[in-house]
Amino acid sequence: MVRRWLITGGLGFLGRNLVRSLVGKKDNFIRIVDNLKVGSRDDLKDICHFNEVTSHDIQKPGSRIGVELLVGDIRSPDLAVKACDSFDVIVHLAANTGVAPSVADPKMDCEVNVFGTLNYLEAARICGVPRFVFASSGAPAGEVEPPIHEELAPHPVSPYGASKLAGEGYCSAYFNTFGVETVCLRFGNVYGPLSGKKDSVVARFIKRAINGKPLQIYGDGSQTRDFIYVDDLIKAIHLATTAPDVGGEVFQIATNRETTVLEMLDQLLDCLAEKGIHDVHTIFKEKRQGDVMRNYSDTSKARRMLAWQAENDLSTGLAKTVDWFIRQTG
Repeated sequence: MVRRWLITGGLGFLGRNLVRSLVGKKDNFIRIVDNLKVGSRDDLKDICHFNEVTSHDIQKPGSRIGVELLVGDIRSPDLAVKACDSFDVIVHLAANTGVAPSVADPKMDCEVNVFGTLNYLEAARICGVPRFVFASSGAPAGEVEPPIHEELAPHPVSPYGASKLAGEGYCSAYFNTFGVETVCLRFGNVYGPLSGKKDSVVARFIKRAINGKPLQIYGDGSQTRDFIYVDDLIKAIHLATTAPDVGGEVFQIATNRETTVLEMLDQLLDCLAEKGIHDVHTIFKEKRQGDVMRNYSDTSKARRMLAWQAENDLSTGLAKTVDWFIRQTG
């Protein structure tokens, strides 16, 4: 039986990794909704064949298989309802990502992350989509004593954290009021292949090192993060779409390991050196507004209820990621 996936933000880093994990399986039909702001048609062509449709010629998926691209904005409620009709699961990845963009334009961050999420929850309700997986973040927790767990009272520091917290709140409401089986996944700092357009710390460091540019650390590098390899995160998404009795739940999806930026950098420099990239210079810049100092997650709830845990350690994941970036420049 064909399983029908609606993926918002499917041309981004996480979206393409998710699509890549699904293509080639005879029982999947995938519709991607994306505004092409980050990813491109060529990015999608690199991982699969797809057909493109417009809002005027959308058809119900029926028993079709394959990948379909619908270019559009998640801020359009009408498009959301058209796009989601007759699907089995919505994976909502599309977002304005990162602390810095939200600080620069908090109103836009709200419009995309809050109203965009609400549009697809409402589409799930109207269209009867039974499962809704929401890509959240550790940012709603804010500046708290880690490890972060799901029962901590949230105190977001940045507008980005506030918008993701609002998304979690609406997911809870749509489960408890309307019965949409929402699952919120609070992702750690994700890195891995297909992140060439991503501006998170691992991808940025690798790109600058390959291009002979100094690596920029905001603050003194003692800030901690929970770095998770993308394949582990994709497994969590798959499990979140099928696990029983998880409607309305929030899960920390990370490695349960606290790593400073400098510790990550030391391991990354070893991986770069193995590929012949030496003499990488580092400069320190002023701490950014909205950044928290310590962040790592207690993932015991995901292990218990989703039967999930991260499998790739940091050195292994960094080596795979560096290898992918080197192959792109070869």
